[in-house]
Amino acid sequence: MPAQDDGPPRRSDARRNRERILEVALAELTRSPAVALSAIARKAGVGQGTFYRNFPDRESLILEVYRFEVQQVLEAARQLLATRPPDRALREWLDRLAQYAAAKAGLADAMRAATCAPAAPARWGHAPVTAAVALLLEANERAGTIRPGVTPDDLLLAISGLWHVAAHDDAHERVRRLFDLVTDGLRAGAPGPGG
Repeated sequence: MPAQDDGPPRRSDARRNRERILEVALAELTRSPAVALSAIARKAGVGQGTFYRNFPDRESLILEVYRFEVQQVLEAARQLLATRPPDRALREWLDRLAQYAAAKAGLADAMRAATCAPAAPARWGHAPVTAAVALLLEANERAGTIRPGVTPDDLLLAISGLWHVAAHDDAHERVRRLFDLVTDGLRAGAPGPGG
């Protein structure tokens, strides 16, 4: 999905350049938060001028990578709800959220520094994640597959252990068990279809 941009419409080649920079930046910053911006530009196949027109400094690049990736979390919820029953969509979305969290581990320090900068826009916080959770919970409540009245904050608090699972060999299994417990708990007291 193309990154959202509040500015004027971009030419298709300019959009492709920007998206390519973001893709390369995500991979490179995940590997090494201190990677040189010139290395990102080179690997993205764009010149320095093109790079700096899109991202004038490291912080603007990191914030946009963060915003773009969080927006992908919301889009994943929409896509899953369009193609799966609500309970399967919720469970698969939780797995994708775990993958997202694991991929972001390498970016954590860079994102923390960038989002603590004085100019860091608070509106890029976790609103898309909360919106994704709200979509999934509403669809499941309508389908009768979860107990009524669960809020996005409830679910996010219940899965907050995800951010504390260390990246060990059994991390994936531990997260899977955590999410199985959470989804089993959501089903307890569900009225069932048409309930």
